[in-house]
Amino acid sequence: MDPATSDPLHSAVEIQGAMLGRHKQELSAARHAVETLATQVSNLTEQVHHLRLDPPATSRAFESPEPRINNPPCYSGEPTECRSFLTQCDIVFSLQPNTYSRSTARVAYVISLLIGRAREWGTAIWEARAECTNQYQDFKEEMIRVFDRSVFGEEASRALSSLCQGNRSITDYSIEFRTLAVSSGWNEPALLARLLEGFRAEVKDEILSREVPSSVDSLIELAIRIERRVDLRHRARGKELALSVASLSASLPSSSAGSGAEPMQLGGIRISTKERERRITNRLCLYCGSAGHFVTSCPVKGQSSSVSGGLLVSATTPVSPSRSCTTLSVHLRWTGSSASCSALIDSGAEGCFMDETWAREHDIPLRQLKEPTALFALDGSPLPRIQRETLPLTLTVSGNHSETISFLIFRSPFTPVVLGHPWLVCHNPSINWSSNSILSWNVSCHVKCLMSAIPPVSSVSSSQEEPGDLTGVPEEYHDLRTVFSRSRATSLPPHRSYDCSIDLLPGTTPPRGRLYSLSAPERKALEDYLSVALDAGTIVPSSSPAGAGFFFVKKKDGSLRPCIDYRGLNDITVKNRYPLPLMSSAFKILQGARFFTKLDLRNAYHLVRIREGDEWKTAFNTPLGHFEYRVLPFGLANAPAVFQALVNDVLRDMLNIFVFVYLDDILIFSPSLQIHVQHVRRVLQRLLENCLFVKAEKCTFHASSVTFLGSVISAEGIKMDPAKVQAVIDWPVPKSRVELQRFLGFANFYRRFIRNFGQVAAPLTALTSVKTCFKWSVSAQGAFDLLKNRFTSAPILVTPDVSRQFVVEVDASEVGVGAILSQRSLSDDKVHPCAYFSHRLSPSERNYDVGNRELLAIRLALGEWRQWLEGATVPFVVWTDHRNLEYIRSAKRLNARQARWALFFARFEFVISYRPGSKNTKPDALSRLFSSSVASTDPEGILPEGRVVGLTVWGIERQVKQALTQTPSPRACPRNLLFVPVPTRLAVLQWAHSAKLAGHPGVRGTLASIRQRFWWPTREHDTRRFVAACSVCAQTKSGNSPPASVSGRFLFPLDRGLTSP
Repeated sequence: MDPATSDPLHSAVEIQGAMLGRHKQELSAARHAVETLATQVSNLTEQVHHLRLDPPATSRAFESPEPRINNPPCYSGEPTECRSFLTQCDIVFSLQPNTYSRSTARVAYVISLLIGRAREWGTAIWEARAECTNQYQDFKEEMIRVFDRSVFGEEASRALSSLCQGNRSITDYSIEFRTLAVSSGWNEPALLARLLEGFRAEVKDEILSREVPSSVDSLIELAIRIERRVDLRHRARGKELALSVASLSASLPSSSAGSGAEPMQLGGIRISTKERERRITNRLCLYCGSAGHFVTSCPVKGQSSSVSGGLLVSATTPVSPSRSCTTLSVHLRWTGSSASCSALIDSGAEGCFMDETWAREHDIPLRQLKEPTALFALDGSPLPRIQRETLPLTLTVSGNHSETISFLIFRSPFTPVVLGHPWLVCHNPSINWSSNSILSWNVSCHVKCLMSAIPPVSSVSSSQEEPGDLTGVPEEYHDLRTVFSRSRATSLPPHRSYDCSIDLLPGTTPPRGRLYSLSAPERKALEDYLSVALDAGTIVPSSSPAGAGFFFVKKKDGSLRPCIDYRGLNDITVKNRYPLPLMSSAFKILQGARFFTKLDLRNAYHLVRIREGDEWKTAFNTPLGHFEYRVLPFGLANAPAVFQALVNDVLRDMLNIFVFVYLDDILIFSPSLQIHVQHVRRVLQRLLENCLFVKAEKCTFHASSVTFLGSVISAEGIKMDPAKVQAVIDWPVPKSRVELQRFLGFANFYRRFIRNFGQVAAPLTALTSVKTCFKWSVSAQGAFDLLKNRFTSAPILVTPDVSRQFVVEVDASEVGVGAILSQRSLSDDKVHPCAYFSHRLSPSERNYDVGNRELLAIRLALGEWRQWLEGATVPFVVWTDHRNLEYIRSAKRLNARQARWALFFARFEFVISYRPGSKNTKPDALSRLFSSSVASTDPEGILPEGRVVGLTVWGIERQVKQALTQTPSPRACPRNLLFVPVPTRLAVLQWAHSAKLAGHPGVRGTLASIRQRFWWPTREHDTRRFVAACSVCAQTKSGNSPPASVSGRFLFPLDRGLTSP
């Protein structure tokens, strides 16, 4: 190529190269600019994000300062605490956003709170300027990746499936459960089942015995309440007693073998979980707790020596609150002094021991042993030799077992007295290990030890002791006079596991009742009642929001009984369905019994405490203040069930063997008198042990037959109490056709149960005819007696069965009340009577209005048959012919009498149903048994005779009586009224209407005055005509029609209009 032509080409190439270089520089600058812009955009984005979170800068001057809060606890790198530490830091950042607005500030704050290995890690990444330190979120994720070991998903599910409560409290267990539940993703039913399965057995059993809640939260709340109740029950059984070798070896001399602090364990009781973890962490021996060796080479463990001679003593170390020792309350007496304490039952101890310090503090007389006795622990370790023993002391156990015994003196700081194996062998007691009580003793104890033991009661001094009237008590039981004590029965009883709980329905609170006004005698009775109850401790002043009404009820003897209106509280109380016993179940167990004793407990319900924490619900209002009960008051819905459970468990080993219990009534039965005395002693002793006392004046001892719960019990079996059918047996002989018709109406209902009823009742039926003269004959009397006998015997009368529904038919008349208790028989599906009842009304009761008389019939019938109706498993029905009584149980306003009866009705579950009088003939007949006798009695005067000076006789009466001398009274005239002959009727009308004292009262007022004293056949008709013709009444009366002519209206000859009979 020509050089001349190539030069331009080279120039062009150079120019293009220079341009490419410039373009490359420009691209590099543009790339750098883009990166710069990207960085700026990123910074701006972060600033915008903070601006969205933070309030505008212009408003900060007007904001309140950020709260000052404490720093979270420092974090040491514990895996289980990582997330909680970071969460606390996030809370600080959210509460102080201005202070920690930048990510680097947040990272620096978190690193400043690290300690230990976590601080080493934080210091390393901060000094290395790791990328995660620029953004807090990155740093947080890195820290979780390094330290956190929380479980999620399947791992959380596996942990949740194996989670159990163990020895932890419900609160600790529920916290871990909730934590795992959040991470597991389980639904509510699965969590509920898993939570229930993990509870301890005793808590789970309590929950399953009632309705299981439908949510986890509700189940945890219920479990916490149950655990609290179980803990209270454990504390009530007595303080836990335990001994440890560590405490014993501290008191041993240096020459004693074995200087280690090895726990003296009965069997193989392990150390607690917390102590085990501590020893593992500190690299200590798991056996003796010392450093420098492990359990396999523990020198203490290998120092066990063989036991040869001497005495063995064992002890236990408490490892959890649920593991308790069995202790008994004992009382020691010696010359001039006495003391009470608790005694540990130790079957591994070869003697009975007493603590040296306790003996010295109580000045118990001691003496030296002739030869010191060697003492060994269970593992063979020698203990200090025993040098002394006590002089013979009187030991009383459980209040009724007394003996003379000496104790070996031994250093035992955790329990004053130890009753060992020889004592257990000698007396062979049957022990209830769950309640720390002795159920029975050896047979020889009934002769030697169970004769004159009287337990001490700190609240009642000997000078105040009132053993009660022992007149009717056989001498065999006078040594147990304390069980009949009045003063101890009124003292405050101890807390038991049978304390009455008052659980309310969800979302309810006890209502506040009305404050009843009291009369002067009632106010004085209230002052006396409060004074005695406060001194005894059965009530205390209250600040409870609840408050039931308080009033008094007059007893038959005229004294006043306090009553509290707990109806509102009972309506919202969860009912205790503990069953009351069936009398029918006693048929078999009574076979062969010939001697019977009936005991009645004194102050029955007041012998039970209210559960701790529920006392405020029993609060009541009085004019003298606000108080609450510490013992079970009368009127609570669950009182019968709680008391029945208490007495059943106290006499559990005797129940249905030679004892039958119904609430506060106890029946003891035996085949011979000798055995019977032993049985009665056992029952009285057991009652005394459990602070239950007997009312001697209401007891029956060693009888061949007794009346118990409406039945007569004898060697021949169980019969109906004649008093229950006395209303029919005492039915008076009818003296008129009406009375006979009433009896036959009663009998007609039961004719289907009586064979040939028509033939039997024929002599009586013939007398009901109006065509024959009513004359009572021998055949009529025979039919009358035969029907009464049929009414009170089978197959008409059946034995009550509380497992089936009862029907109570009641009625009231002007002179009496009647009732019939019936049940439908399973054999023929017909309603049979169980018992009859009638009651003559007293003069004051006859003054009741109709509604109160009908309500009185219900009250008396339920009281008569309480032993059957109160324990009925099915609500019974009350039939009455007074419709208004259907609403009595829901009435808000009641008078004092009705309120008193309403408290009594609260003990029963029943429904009042209206039944027309035409169908309610049977109780109506019973209510009128007293008609003839009552009608012949003179009415009771309102004023005493001494207050009456003389009788006031109206002049019109003298005029009428004078006219009657010429005109006799007709037979239709009532006995208590005067018949008015025709000539004097106008005078009577003028006296009742126009006289100055009458004042023209109108037709009703005039008739009311005449009806009080006078009668004639056309009395009402003549009165209306006379008032219509009265000119004074016409002038004062306004009407819509024009006035009539005076001369045409009032000149009617009135005397001609008065008709004659």
